[in-house]
Amino acid sequence: MLKPTEVAPGHTVQLLSGGAEFFPALLGAMDSARHEIRLETYIFDFRGQGAAIAEALARAALRDVAVFVVMDGVGTPEVPAEWISRWNHSGVQWHRYAPFGYAGLLIPGRWRRLHRKLCVVDGSRAFCGGINILDDWIDPHFGALAVARLDYAVVVTGPLVSQCHEVLAQFWARLQATRQLETLQWAAVRKNWGALRWLPSRKEAGTLASELEEGVLAALLLRDNVRNRTRIERSYLKAIGEARQHIVLANAYFLPGGRLRRALIHAVRRGVHVQVVVQGQYEYFMQYHASRPVLGQLAAHGVEVCEYMPGFLHAKVAVMDGVWATVGSSNLDPLSLLLAREANVVVHDAGFAARLGGALEGVIRAHTRPWDVAADLRRPWFQRLFDRIAYGAMRLILLISGRRY
Repeated sequence: MLKPTEVAPGHTVQLLSGGAEFFPALLGAMDSARHEIRLETYIFDFRGQGAAIAEALARAALRDVAVFVVMDGVGTPEVPAEWISRWNHSGVQWHRYAPFGYAGLLIPGRWRRLHRKLCVVDGSRAFCGGINILDDWIDPHFGALAVARLDYAVVVTGPLVSQCHEVLAQFWARLQATRQLETLQWAAVRKNWGALRWLPSRKEAGTLASELEEGVLAALLLRDNVRNRTRIERSYLKAIGEARQHIVLANAYFLPGGRLRRALIHAVRRGVHVQVVVQGQYEYFMQYHASRPVLGQLAAHGVEVCEYMPGFLHAKVAVMDGVWATVGSSNLDPLSLLLAREANVVVHDAGFAARLGGALEGVIRAHTRPWDVAADLRRPWFQRLFDRIAYGAMRLILLISGRRY
């Protein structure tokens, strides 16, 4: 399902389910770093597991590891004064990307957010997925959660790690070139000047071949506003179009455009079992209400829509025909597919697909309820009005930003 030019062999790919697996793996990698840590995230929350990551970054910088951190200025509205002081003192180089400011909503260019979650340690292993630097049991808006957030990430070794490293280094260089690094500490730059030009050697990039399966085909797919405007969406469309047996998607904010909706409906018509796991809990007005007309349409055409009920769903993953799988930061909604910087890893491997597919099967069986088309149509008129208002507002945002969906 993947073009040979899009993938490379020789990877190990480990699935990480939720913060319970992700944060210990990330902490272990950071604490063993010898040269460099580069991290990008939408949300950096300095509580719980987030505090543990912040401390690991400071420890690394104090032992002369070059540490670069970029967090989105909307996802991370502020960095606590205590951590500004600790990071600056230890030599962590950090930046909040494009804070909104008071007039941010009035400037369409500011709607383009840094939403990808990437980390590369010593140029030898990369982390990618949907998990922010945010404790699974904490929500930035609702506080403590009764049920841990459902999300996934991967840790990868192999050729695509150098691609991740190049992406992170180039973005940091762009921030420098455009003088956006107002939080950059020049003492830290002088301390780590050699590391700014450090690149992992082929030997270093291959030191972590492990007990995991070797030779896995994998690719890094990016979404940006320059060369990769539609790459993630096209990868989904191609995989859906080639599926013959089973498609399962789990997506936190699911509002696919016309092409993706038609692709899913056509898959059902040719006999493919299509399951979509979506957020069942009310979280955000726009995403919740705007998606309901689309979900109703898909359900009416035979797509099995499953609402995740115990807590908040934040995953952005898919498995198709037990071979093609993706884990990343990109939702299937216009904000991700048309405006944000995103990163997904696509894996073409039956073993990895079985692990992710098995996890999703367990979620569907134990923690979801089927979409009830009749009950949805019986909802009060004002709820259906909210749906139309939210859907219209989403389309208006795209019109103002000059995008079609």
